[in-house]
Amino acid sequence: MEISNDLLESVENRGIIIPVKVEAIDQDTYRCVDGHKRLNAISRIEEKTKQEMEVFCMLTNDFSKSGSTYWGARNHH
Repeated sequence: MEISNDLLESVENRGIIIPVKVEAIDQDTYRCVDGHKRLNAISRIEEKTKQEMEVFCMLTNDFSKSGSTYWGARNHH
């Protein structure tokens, strides 16, 4: 995946400001929905520095555990 030097430099200096969106696959596994380039930038920086970086994530809701799927399936505004 092509990652710009600007993105690498920004993530290295400031970290990830906008959380990466993920969805739960099961209790211990998550899949990236939005933010693939940011995660790849983090991976490259971690390889270079040999240190782990913290990544803020936003868990998307699939409404599978909500009381009513009616509200989750449609936008009623």
